[in-house]
Amino acid sequence: MENEIKESKFKRICVFCGSSAGKKSIYKEAAIELGREIVSRKIDLVYGGGSIGLMGLVSQEVHNGGRHVLGVIPKTLMPREITGETVGEVKAVADMHQRKAEMAKHSDAFIALPGGYGTLEELLEVIAWAYLGIHDKPVGLLNVDGYYNSLLTFIDKAVEEGFICPNAPQIFVSAPNAKELLNKLEGYFSQ
Repeated sequence: MENEIKESKFKRICVFCGSSAGKKSIYKEAAIELGREIVSRKIDLVYGGGSIGLMGLVSQEVHNGGRHVLGVIPKTLMPREITGETVGEVKAVADMHQRKAEMAKHSDAFIALPGGYGTLEELLEVIAWAYLGIHDKPVGLLNVDGYYNSLLTFIDKAVEEGFICPNAPQIFVSAPNAKELLNKLEGYFSQ
């Protein structure tokens, strides 16, 4: 049956996303849709630990769906990124380096929703790690409403100019919606 979801090969997926919700409602809708898709596949969530913005939306959706949520947050960001109640398990760490290492350690794959400098930095680091062979975990861009088109164009330019190997862009996948992206991530190793 087409609607039947097979057991996912992923136990935990790390989601990088903004502590802001952005200006367009489509970003909020995408975060909620991603949370629902993660729950439907019986996957747990690892994320940046904040309760605001897209972080808050995706984590709340996964938590409400009965899946385990692990938020990893530097102590210095707690006052800014956690408002009200925390969602799921929150692990406080010393700094951003430790946050990224913990998130990577507990995850089987990575997804980036729209976000700002922090999201981009986290995304590019896990792509660079894959490029360097430090991990072989799939990385996905949830390219909501073309949000990451400029980044994809940049990567094409870097390949064209000889700064990135021609086969390197295949180290991550991109899709406009959660279901398609998770399907691509599930098929990552069969390429």
